[in-house]
Amino acid sequence: MTHPHYDTRNEPGERLLIRCRNRRATICPPCSRLHAGDTYHLVRAGLLGGKNIPSTVRHRPRLFVTLTAPSFGPVHRAGEVCRPRRDGGTCEHGRSLGCGTVHAPGVSAVGQPLCTDCYDYTAHVLWHAHASKLWDRFIIDVRRRLASSAGIVQSRFGAHARLSFARVAEYQKRAAVHIHALVRLDGPNGPGDEPPAWGTAERLTDAIRASSRRVLVRTPHSLAVGELSLNWGAQIDIRSLHADGDGPDDDAVAAYVAKYVTKGADETGAGTDHKVTTWDDIATAPVSEHVRTLMRACWRLGGLPKYEQLNLRPWAHTLGYRGHILTKSRAYSTTYAALRAERAAHVGRSESSDTITDSHWRYAGSGHSPGGALIAVGIAEDLAVNRELSREAAQHGGSI
Repeated sequence: MTHPHYDTRNEPGERLLIRCRNRRATICPPCSRLHAGDTYHLVRAGLLGGKNIPSTVRHRPRLFVTLTAPSFGPVHRAGEVCRPRRDGGTCEHGRSLGCGTVHAPGVSAVGQPLCTDCYDYTAHVLWHAHASKLWDRFIIDVRRRLASSAGIVQSRFGAHARLSFARVAEYQKRAAVHIHALVRLDGPNGPGDEPPAWGTAERLTDAIRASSRRVLVRTPHSLAVGELSLNWGAQIDIRSLHADGDGPDDDAVAAYVAKYVTKGADETGAGTDHKVTTWDDIATAPVSEHVRTLMRACWRLGGLPKYEQLNLRPWAHTLGYRGHILTKSRAYSTTYAALRAERAAHVGRSESSDTITDSHWRYAGSGHSPGGALIAVGIAEDLAVNRELSREAAQHGGSI
């Protein structure tokens, strides 16, 4: 069978446009919007049902939890008098310990350390590198505390209930990650199973609050740093989601999570969307000096044998955080793969049966057509001439 020949000669710009599947709006707005839509439906299904999740989940104990990083040093704050101090005072480096300014939320000073020499950049980077492990231990401890409070053996918790979650990581102004998590308590068989009578939102809240204060991760001991004990910050927010509307709106929560997953590091100001491969790359990165110092701390610590397994240098552009922006437990809701398959099936039903999919295609060649090559050469020559004219104008103090 002979298939029709296809080339991109008649396509816009002589290019075949395909999805890059990048979630970041700063890199690909169309693909990021599609990813945000999938995320919205994934999160919403775990809250209200749908996508093969029963609607009864909306009546389960469901919490919207925010966990923060600990303090690594005082930073400038917005919305109120920054850091008022009646006694004034300076740190050991001679810098003021207070700030009486009321900063607007968008000013560059917000999130920056009062004293960069006092700020613990090493602990900040290592906390990022261990944040995912800290979350894992946190969830395990919540299960244990729920079992203990219900009077059952901890190892038998899975026979009585299941804890499901979806969490998203967000960078604060100080360039430290904090976690927003949707946590739901089901019966042992997941979303289709009712939780036990003791499984209430109040008991789940108490377990989460206690575990957030208790769990910690210790870093490998090194002569340069020693051993650090890493835990969650003192600030924790727990809000119960109610089906009767008393509390945060489920759709609004799902939309918030979906909106954040499309934000790139460039947009949040906490790192870059592209990896840095050399020390010199950090010096030229378009970031604040605070973020640049964090990236340099990643590079230095990444060169120590004790921290080799943390892969700090490859993740210096995200300040040492190497977890996914959005993660979920298996039973929370549907998956991205299922949503994409459903969309592909829907598109397939709206097209003719003889549509040729990309799996039938083979690579034939790339590059400009003869006509396109002539146009490209002309554009390159024009750009070179314009650059030369601009240089001459700058030298003579004029303009073109």
